[in-house]
Amino acid sequence: MKKHRPHLHDIDLRSIALHAMEKYGFAARFPPQVTDEVNGMQERTFVDFPGDACDLRALLWSSIDNHDSQDLDQLEYCERKPDGTIRVMIAIADVDSYVKAHSPTDEYAAHNGTSVYTGIVTYPMLPERLSYNLTSLLQDKDRLAVIIEFTVHPEGSFTPGEVHRALVRNKAKLVYESTGAWLEGTGPIPPGIKEIPGLEEQVRIQDETAKLLRKFRRDQGALEFDTLEAEVVLEDGEVSGLTTRTPNPARALIEEFMVAANGTMVARLGAAGVPMIQRVVKTPKNWPGIILAAAVLGETLPEKPDAKALARFLARQKTADPLHFPDLSLAVIKLLGPGEYTLLEPGESPTGHFALAVIDYTHATAPNRRYVDIINQRQIKAILAKSPGPYAAADLRERAGWLTDREKASKKVKRFMRKSVAAMLLADSIGKTFEALVTGAADKGTYVRLLTPPAEGRVVKGERNLQVGQKVRVRLLKTDPYNGFIDFECISREKMV
Repeated sequence: MKKHRPHLHDIDLRSIALHAMEKYGFAARFPPQVTDEVNGMQERTFVDFPGDACDLRALLWSSIDNHDSQDLDQLEYCERKPDGTIRVMIAIADVDSYVKAHSPTDEYAAHNGTSVYTGIVTYPMLPERLSYNLTSLLQDKDRLAVIIEFTVHPEGSFTPGEVHRALVRNKAKLVYESTGAWLEGTGPIPPGIKEIPGLEEQVRIQDETAKLLRKFRRDQGALEFDTLEAEVVLEDGEVSGLTTRTPNPARALIEEFMVAANGTMVARLGAAGVPMIQRVVKTPKNWPGIILAAAVLGETLPEKPDAKALARFLARQKTADPLHFPDLSLAVIKLLGPGEYTLLEPGESPTGHFALAVIDYTHATAPNRRYVDIINQRQIKAILAKSPGPYAAADLRERAGWLTDREKASKKVKRFMRKSVAAMLLADSIGKTFEALVTGAADKGTYVRLLTPPAEGRVVKGERNLQVGQKVRVRLLKTDPYNGFIDFECISREKMV
């Protein structure tokens, strides 16, 4: 009797996502006490805002995010100074003004540590009434924010500035893709920019400023990767395919501003002499593995870890071999080791972030989505209010370990769901052949990434003597969406040079 294979519409991806959340230790549903607490919250009006908050609603604030994002965490504004410097102001959603420490909502957020984006369903860290509404910096809404200021110099370095509270109003919710295409000259001006007088010039200045910051960090050894991470495409709530996120100037703009804003937050906390959680990527212990990866490609790296030398090597490879660069990027990222949260006590030397080429870094710019950002927000607000710090060093150390674990778990959920979606989309393609690249070849198995669609799977037949980076043609043998498995047979291979 012929075995039934599930049809696309028979596969319940939402149930798979829920199972993945529970498997990796997340609370996937808000308990009643959290829902009741948030439903009882009242939206703040102007008279509710504290007296130390200045009114900055008249500035041309705007946000840039994904087209479907509703949990807006930050707004941006720049102004050029007569001395040639550029003053940057980043407005961060004041989540702490609604979410009080040790409240049911706070305890739930502290447990999960982060919003989890599965591509099928989003599990927000905070209930949607908060993160999508009351604490979101929505267009045309008055919101209380924490303002982080820094000054960018003509050569691209920046000087940390003040951190303070203000009332803000988002003038335009912009989208990465359309804004990025316009900035690089491949698309029309987005309506949100065109319709608001002065906003075109404002976003142009932001782009100029971000490019200065980016060039400076590159010169310091910041590493740039392309990992071709697959993302789920939804149409009318149904999965229609997989795509890969491509870099563009709008994404680079936000990345650079957030790096500088987070560095400014560290400077302000450090000046106050309080313990803090930093975000670090340590100097890689597996530098010999990175040296070997470069040697295979005919390049020589220094014996001691050198971010600038590694950055130059990656830049050359991206130009010379763009097809294989995503897989090289992924290999180097694994060899560098993961980012993590760690306690920095007053007077200690910071570990730094090897990949970003910065010494002082934390996460403070996305409090709707990450719990460590709420911690930093509470600390800076205590400093501004000249109040005792809300966290002891021992508490922060414990939280740093837990939040590192939760971030790793969220990545596992997302990776599992990408595999499940890919398996579902390929379920009707059993027997078909695809062009692919070998991404892993070890005792635990041989793996390939299809060129189209960007799905990954294991080679279970014909895998002998395959090498990482080798271009192959594979036949699809089996898919299992519920376990995220895709099995291939290698039927031909190109000779390695």
